[in-house]
Amino acid sequence: MAGVERRMLDRLGAEVARATSIVRYAPGSRFERHSHGGGEEILVLEGTFSDEHGDYGAGTYLRNPVGTSHAPFSEQGCTILVKLQQMHPADQQRLMIDTHNGTWLPGLVSGLEVMPLHAFGSEHVALVLWAPGTVFQPHGHPGGEEIWVLEGIFQDEHGTYPAGTWLRNPPGSIHRPWSASGCTIWVKTGHLPATQGPDGSEA
Repeated sequence: MAGVERRMLDRLGAEVARATSIVRYAPGSRFERHSHGGGEEILVLEGTFSDEHGDYGAGTYLRNPVGTSHAPFSEQGCTILVKLQQMHPADQQRLMIDTHNGTWLPGLVSGLEVMPLHAFGSEHVALVLWAPGTVFQPHGHPGGEEIWVLEGIFQDEHGTYPAGTWLRNPPGSIHRPWSASGCTIWVKTGHLPATQGPDGSEA
């Protein structure tokens, strides 16, 4: 649609695909009404994203379950992280969480705080706040891990990832993360199938 641009991060399938993207709405732009055959998951990164159900500022986490529909728009413009066709049909909880008003809980190591956002089956979604100098123990990801760095710099033995970095660690991967300067990340675990067919389905 005019005024709506996307940057593909991950895609398995054709136009209707298991996909992860960054989508940018110019001020005053709209997208046609559409349904979510495989669900839709959104993190608002900048600006205000809207639909007929409400207005969602930066830091809002949204889940539109399988079978829902809406007509999104943005009056002032916005940038969002969007995941499509990746929800279980039985996961029918619609969510709208303003993470600025969320509750931080102690993490597994000193210097780590966690804000749980959603859990279904093996899937877990949260914000994680790393104080400067925090180091986490080596650990594996049986169901994979996906990360968006919101603020600061996230690190592990494979690299250094500043704000705006997207990471996907496949099922069975192992790493030892830390943050020398501190960071905030959106993280999703346990949702990646061990193998996938060319259409994005589990093989």
